Amino acid sequence: MNIDSALARLDERASLQFLSTLVQHKSYSDTVGERKLAAYIVQAMQEIGMHAALAPVNGERVNAIGTLQGSGGGHSLMFNGHIDTNPVSEGWTVDPWEGKVDDRFIYGIGVSNMKAGDAAYFCAVKTLVDAGVRLRGDVILTFVVGELQGGVGTVAAIDQGLRADYFINSEPTDLAALTMHAASVSFTIELTGVTRHLSKREEAVDAIAAACDLIPRINAMRFRNAFDEEHRSINRGHVGIVQGALGKDLHEWRPPQVADFVRLRGVGRYAPGQTDDDVLADLEALLAALRQRFPGLKTSLRPENDTGRMTMPPFRVAKDARIVQAVNAAYLAVRGKPQPTGAVTPPAFYGTDAGHLYARAGMEGVVCGPGGRYNTMPDERVDIQDYLDMIRIYMRTIVDICGVHDDAQA
Repeated sequence: MNIDSALARLDERASLQFLSTLVQHKSYSDTVGERKLAAYIVQAMQEIGMHAALAPVNGERVNAIGTLQGSGGGHSLMFNGHIDTNPVSEGWTVDPWEGKVDDRFIYGIGVSNMKAGDAAYFCAVKTLVDAGVRLRGDVILTFVVGELQGGVGTVAAIDQGLRADYFINSEPTDLAALTMHAASVSFTIELTGVTRHLSKREEAVDAIAAACDLIPRINAMRFRNAFDEEHRSINRGHVGIVQGALGKDLHEWRPPQVADFVRLRGVGRYAPGQTDDDVLADLEALLAALRQRFPGLKTSLRPENDTGRMTMPPFRVAKDARIVQAVNAAYLAVRGKPQPTGAVTPPAFYGTDAGHLYARAGMEGVVCGPGGRYNTMPDERVDIQDYLDMIRIYMRTIVDICGVHDDAQA
C-alpha cells in the first residue's frame, strides 16, 4: 500500500472524536485527572498494537509512553507532547470540557496547548496501522506531564533512557516548522529614590517616574552576542509586575508623598548561543544609564532562576537537517506550498520540551504542531483543517523517516 492509499484511510470523524475525548478529560497539572488521561492514552495505544505503559514522574505523576516497533533497518522517530493543561479562564462562551466541534473549529481547554498535537500523532500512527503499513524504524509516542512546570515529564523520560534518532515536538506552531526557540531568565529590579511631600517634589527622586522611563526600554531590548539577525529576532525583554509606593514595605496610604521604592519583575528571552549573563549585563547597562538620568537613584538587579522550578533551555536545529527536510516535504505534499520554517514568531518566544530533548538528550528534532492562533485564551480552539492536515503531515513524515518494509512499500 502506498502512502496516498494510507492517507485515504484517515477517518476524519473518528480523529475529531478522539481529540474531543482528550479534551473531555480534565487534566490540570498534577491532578488525578492528569493520571486518568495518561491511563486512557496507554489503553488506546495498546488497542492498536503498540507496546505502551505508564512511566513514573516525580511524585504521583506519570507519563504515557508507547512504541510501535519496526521490522528493523529504519530510523526511529519520537513524538513528544504534554497532556497537562492551563486552568480555564473567565470569558468562555462554550463549555471548555465538551470538545465541541462545529463546521470550522474544535474547542476546549488545552485543545491548542496541546491536545490537538497529541491526538494528531496518535491518529497518524493509528491510520498507518489500520492501513497495514509496516515500518522499518520504531515510532515512539510520548504523552508527558509537567511541561507547564518546566518540562519535568520529558526530563524524567530522558533520564529513564528514552531516545530516538529524531523527534517532533508537537507544540502549537500553526503547522510551521520551528527550528529555533528562546530560553528565558527571570529577574527582579529594585529602584530606590528619595521621598518628599509633593509640595517639594523637585527635591525628590521619584522611583515611579524612573520606572516609567525604564520599562519601555526593557520591553524594547535585544541582547548582546546574538549570532545573527534571526537569533536576535527572538530576543525580548518584558516587565510583567510593577509595585511602587513608600519604602520596601510598599505603604499605599500616603499618595501625596513621592514614591521612593519600586520593584519590577520581568523576563528576558534569548536565543541559542546567548546566556543569562548576556541578558543581565545589558540590563545592568540600562540601569547605569537610568541612574544618569535620575541623579540620586539607586538600583539593584538580581536573577530569579533559583526558584525550584525547572527551566527550559533554548532549542535549535539546522534548517537543512534531515528531520526538517522530511517535515518540509510532507507539508508541501499536503498543502501544495512551502512550509514556514525557522525562528517563526510567536512560537519562537515560547519554551518547549524540545529544549530538553535537544540539550539533555542530544537529539535532532523540530517543533511542529496544530493550533497556536487561538492558544491559551477564552474559547481556545483549533482549525479542523489544520488538525487533519497535521495528521497527514505526520503520516508522511513517519514513512519518510522510518522507512517501510519491503512487502508493504509506501
